[in-house]
Amino acid sequence: MKSKTLVMGVIGADIHSVGNKILEYALKQAGFNVVNLGVMVSQEEYIKAAIETDADAILVSSLYGHAEIDCRGLREKCDEAGLEKVSLYIGGNLVVGKQPFKEVEEKFKKMGFCRVCPPGTPPEVAIRDLKKDLGAE
Repeated sequence: MKSKTLVMGVIGADIHSVGNKILEYALKQAGFNVVNLGVMVSQEEYIKAAIETDADAILVSSLYGHAEIDCRGLREKCDEAGLEKVSLYIGGNLVVGKQPFKEVEEKFKKMGFCRVCPPGTPPEVAIRDLKKDLGAE
């Protein structure tokens, strides 16, 4: 089976890169083909990279709390670009202030993300979920 291709990056004006690099390393070690767009990635950059690489999933990271604004309409834009089958994942510190994670998760699932990872999620959890969801086991 060909390895699954993941496009990842840190969305919006967010410049937090340490977790992004750690996750990239862990995903590559787990056998994924990883295209890391780095920090301050726009929705259009994710979409362009997903088209160019025939990606199986887009992994969005955000640590500065503005993901709800940065991700608004991403699922719809992906669908319009022919990426209906590309799964969307998001993780990090996604909202400003203290909100129950269940509410945050619900909010992002309504926006079209299939998995929402809270801050501090170990890479092993994301890898397990990706393998299961993408049939890469």
